[in-house]
Amino acid sequence: MRKLIAFDDDTFDKLKQLCRDRMATIQELADEAFADLLKKHGIPVDLKDALRKSASLSKGVAPKHARSNPSRKPKS
Repeated sequence: MRKLIAFDDDTFDKLKQLCRDRMATIQELADEAFADLLKKHGIPVDLKDALRKSASLSKGVAPKHARSNPSRKPKS
C-alpha cells in the first residue's frame, strides 16, 4: 500500500543526508522508524514478535490445573 507523507525541506534534506551516510533508501529509514514506533507502543511488528509477545503473556497466567494451598504445611 502506498501513502504520501510530506516533510518540510529541512527535515527532508536531513533524511537524504542520513540515507547517503548509511547507504540506505528513504523506504528503509521509514520501515525502521515505523517498526520502532510500533515496538514503543507494544504492537508486534511481525508474526515472530506477535508469537513472542503471546508466549510471554501466557507465562504470567497460572495453569488452571495447578493447585495452590497455602494452609498446607510442607512434609518434613
